[in-house]
Amino acid sequence: MTDLHLPPWRRPPRDHFPGVPAWSMPVSVVPQEPFDISPLGGHLTQDWAWGGADGSGVRVCVLDSGVDAEHPLVGGLDRAMDVVRSEDGTLTVTPTEPGDTAGHGTACASVIRSVAPGAALTSVRVLSGGRHGSGAALLAGLTWAIEEGYDVINMSLSTTKAEFCDALRDLSDSAYFRRCVIVASAHNMPVRSYPWPFASVISVASHDSPDPMTYYYNPSPPVEFYARGVRVPVAGPGGRHLLSTGNSFATPHIAGICALILSKHRSLTPFQLKSVLYLAAENVAVPDGGARVD
Repeated sequence: MTDLHLPPWRRPPRDHFPGVPAWSMPVSVVPQEPFDISPLGGHLTQDWAWGGADGSGVRVCVLDSGVDAEHPLVGGLDRAMDVVRSEDGTLTVTPTEPGDTAGHGTACASVIRSVAPGAALTSVRVLSGGRHGSGAALLAGLTWAIEEGYDVINMSLSTTKAEFCDALRDLSDSAYFRRCVIVASAHNMPVRSYPWPFASVISVASHDSPDPMTYYYNPSPPVEFYARGVRVPVAGPGGRHLLSTGNSFATPHIAGICALILSKHRSLTPFQLKSVLYLAAENVAVPDGGARVD
């Protein structure tokens, strides 16, 4: 029996496709992979999921390099925090002036703002001096965001260091049960990193179509959803506008859509939210509601 006779979730990972980040899918090149759909009831459409919503009442935390709150594509922050090491080596999360020397967090925040303009954004700087940081700072920032009860936590970053895997898995599970939805970016290279492969988070890679609200369910793990991640308009340094490519910029599209859904359906649990994302995905939803059935 060949691999093609197996369902997508039983097959080996796909090869890397040129022109898009690792774990991603060029929709203009790869035909949509057939897979069976199990309808979960109701007439769920994209309009039901987020029609008329703007993210109001939803708190989104951006764990990244900081955010330039003054950039016109960001439009202000609710809070700005930094992970600071004290003299005794203890890491604490403390208020700070908004800022971003790397520009990565600002770019991600601008995507969330474009999708969910009413959401309240908080920046937690876990990367310092560029786009790199310590695993300990990442754990400290994520712990704080979970304890503060953020509805959505955008993590357009990951660590390849296996020694942080167990702690990140525990925190991801804690977030799941506290109804804090972690939306995590797959690595841009075909390497193993964390926390995006965990089942308790929503994992995101890229597709190459230009519609910011179009996303796809991926039936072939480990990535669950593809969102716009190629030549994405983002906020750049000094108030500029840039086009950037990477799974980092696909992730805030899904984070923003999660904020829209939660602002309209506040009682959804993380597993219900993931089910709504699944049923409203471009390759699953049907125009009159429900799911495509093969």
